[in-house]
Amino acid sequence: MKVSSVVSGLIMGAVMSASAIAADSYTIDSRHTFPTFEINHLGFSTQRGRFNDATGKIMLAPSQNSGSIEVSIDTASIDMGIDAWDKIMRGEDFFNVAKFPAMTFKSTKIMFDGDKVVGAEGDFTLLGVTRPVMLDVKGFSCGTHPINKKALCGADITATIRRSEFGMTKYVPGISDIVRIEIPVEAFRD
Repeated sequence: MKVSSVVSGLIMGAVMSASAIAADSYTIDSRHTFPTFEINHLGFSTQRGRFNDATGKIMLAPSQNSGSIEVSIDTASIDMGIDAWDKIMRGEDFFNVAKFPAMTFKSTKIMFDGDKVVGAEGDFTLLGVTRPVMLDVKGFSCGTHPINKKALCGADITATIRRSEFGMTKYVPGISDIVRIEIPVEAFRD
């Protein structure tokens, strides 16, 4: 389960320039933002998957300790590494991508330590169910991309959810209810 994108992801949304007075706008780089998830499988191993398509916008005003994050993850982009497994995960028992093509995260609060984003609270929607989720942000940093010379921010985001709270109950507890989400995020300033 991702979050994603939680995820979600994208708290990285915490992308910004430390000297900005007005809010800066950032667009998540889909080529470097892949929400992943891990879940215990029958008590024997930790299984992992990822989503290959995440988009989003981030607004940040670090001098005011404010901003917003909106992320959307294409649920059909799930990648378990095996086509047959991907098909099962896209089905009605899990992500039900025909009915719910996206999962989303929309922040309600961003937490700062000085000018660094360290966390975010917000609403995560999966399978049509919206619940509050807390994201932990590590390694938040901004700078200039060494190749294209554009302003860029990045971070590593984590969250933990209970999939049953969103209606995804197939095989619980054999396949764990607890899902850990990890999201490496990069976003370019618009």
